[in-house]
Amino acid sequence: MGSIQEDASAEFGSSIIQNAWSCDTLEKAEAFLASPRQASSDGGDGYKIRMQNYVGGSFAGSPSSASSTTTTTASQYIEAINPKTGRAFGQVPITSADEVEQALRAATDAFGAWSTTPATVRSKHLQRVAGLIQEHRELFAVWESIDQGKTLERARVEVDRAVSNFNYFSTFILHQQTAARVVDGSNILTYEHRSPAGVFALISPWNMPLYLLTWKMAPCLAFGCTAVAKPSEVTSMTAFLLCEVFRRAGLPKGAMNVVFGDGATTGSALVRSPLVRGGVSFTGGTATGIQIRRDTADQIYKHLSLELGGKNPTLVFEDVELDKAVQTAAMAAFENQGEICLCGSRIYVQSSIYDKFVAAFTSYVQTNYKCGERVGAVVSHQHYTKIRSYLLLAQSEGASFSPTTSSETIPPADPSNGYWIDPVVLTDVPPTSRLLQDEIFGPVATISRFDTEDEAVALANGNPNGLAAVLLTRDGARMRRVGERLEAGLVWVNCWLVRELGTPFGGMKSSGTGREGGEYSRDVFTHVRTLHVPLQ
Repeated sequence: MGSIQEDASAEFGSSIIQNAWSCDTLEKAEAFLASPRQASSDGGDGYKIRMQNYVGGSFAGSPSSASSTTTTTASQYIEAINPKTGRAFGQVPITSADEVEQALRAATDAFGAWSTTPATVRSKHLQRVAGLIQEHRELFAVWESIDQGKTLERARVEVDRAVSNFNYFSTFILHQQTAARVVDGSNILTYEHRSPAGVFALISPWNMPLYLLTWKMAPCLAFGCTAVAKPSEVTSMTAFLLCEVFRRAGLPKGAMNVVFGDGATTGSALVRSPLVRGGVSFTGGTATGIQIRRDTADQIYKHLSLELGGKNPTLVFEDVELDKAVQTAAMAAFENQGEICLCGSRIYVQSSIYDKFVAAFTSYVQTNYKCGERVGAVVSHQHYTKIRSYLLLAQSEGASFSPTTSSETIPPADPSNGYWIDPVVLTDVPPTSRLLQDEIFGPVATISRFDTEDEAVALANGNPNGLAAVLLTRDGARMRRVGERLEAGLVWVNCWLVRELGTPFGGMKSSGTGREGGEYSRDVFTHVRTLHVPLQ
């Protein structure tokens, strides 16, 4: 396989990816995107980048429906938009059902050899992938920032986590254990044996494109499965670059395939296909998760791991150290412009410190969470419009916009220079408001009061979702007493977004089914059987 360091003279697997690969600084990328459009030989109609599927170890051409032409229609491609400017820089193909089947056949053909590849060899493949991502850290961060709207600093954090995903699972598979028992009163030894589950569909969301995609890819490959992955059509760029990493890393052909497209055409064909024998690992909206369950209801053999939405509470008790509590609550509310499924957007504060907290919190947010600095643009015009509609709802319901007035806070209906929304803090929100129930998924936080511990728990649990929660208190007994009553898969006490990759990740209630991470990922990607063997 060669060393972790790639050959600098290696030819690119796709001529289209070559220009993007050279943009390893924000300045280079912005200059590239600002240069005049020219008709391209690949039929890109002057778009800077036309992404290609990665199937069977190579980049596929344009979708079959347009393979014989140099033009395209809106039904065949989706524009890739830079949220910071609102301008298109590329095209994402809408992969047809037939092309999805081709990719799944490549994964099926590769499964036999990959599933029997020794763990030590699979480990080296994953380490090489991790090394190449690390080597091109700034390249991935730049394009993640351009494609998703997040700040460059935030993008770097997520690239580092993608590296950690591959490194973690590359070593995890070298130290697995199994269980063996002797049946009481007999000479029969029983032991557990695990084998790769099969071909998987891996579908990731737009908010943390590279990090969450690799969170699925790394364990899938580590445990001997093959897959067809589909990133969000809204943020496909770093997945396209990752395909080049797989090629350079020498990953066996067909072990990991990537197709691009929307949910209705590409995603639906992928999850429905009987060639997906292992299962579906999906992170995204609750409505889509429900549709996946419906689409696979008659395919009982498919394992479903669904990490869905969150409308997470942050509980602030009166014994906190105020400055630290404010910082933690603000980070949990507004990091990545609130576009993290784990964000604590519902803040509940004990009445005795409510006024002090609101004043300190709004002041801190004003100073530290500014658009273009720590806050990026929201991902798309559609999402911008959705967030704006909730602000209009807040205005109509008489909520207080702190620290600015509603007319200054609500962004314009038609943004002219990108999808920028300043962080908004809402108080005096009616208890029955949709603002406290719906996942807004943007830079909007509500602050409400509570008096007693029981009331705080009831408010926190009074939502159909149950993904995460933040508990801020210095009372050690309360940490356990409240923390163990919160209906959330992940509870952070006096911290937020801290992850140990072996711990179970997933939610309760409408926030999904299944857990991933360490041994929990092994449960997703392997079958377990029990063998009974006579000792004599």
